[in-house]
Amino acid sequence: MRFRKLIPKDFHDLALLLQDEDVMYAYEGAFTDLEVRSWLEKQMSRYEKDGFGLWGVELKGCSGLIGQCGITYQDCKGETVPEIGYLFRKEFWHKGYATESAIACREYAFQVLGFERIYSIIRDSNEASRKVAERNGMRKVGEMMKHYRGVDMLHYIYCIERADRLPEPHGCFRKL
Repeated sequence: MRFRKLIPKDFHDLALLLQDEDVMYAYEGAFTDLEVRSWLEKQMSRYEKDGFGLWGVELKGCSGLIGQCGITYQDCKGETVPEIGYLFRKEFWHKGYATESAIACREYAFQVLGFERIYSIIRDSNEASRKVAERNGMRKVGEMMKHYRGVDMLHYIYCIERADRLPEPHGCFRKL
């Protein structure tokens, strides 16, 4: 796998992901073209402002993005925290890509960005993402309600601290 910054040309690939009802069930449905464009612009803005965001994920020998994974700042009960987030196209589910990507982002957060802790904030009904967080060494530390698209959604807060993780053996990251 390879991570890279999203660019305007990625609109179509991002639409394949964000306009899939099955992929977007935790967001209360697929995005419109306008919402996809806004999502893409938000990521590019995050790269400029924060130095990171959700990156496109590619596979060698596979054209286009298979998903996205990265680190964003999110509100967590009134505190701004770094969060690992991930979304993958349905045909790439259950192949370990989300877990591998989340672990890489965890190590990037600790080794390159210098965070002491990293979070994943996951809708309660999203069992697959909760399992990814647990395989990433995270444990559930709380709950919070998010209001999105007119719906109150319970979310579980997962966290791992730098001191509690088992480091990845390669430790070779470069700043994106």
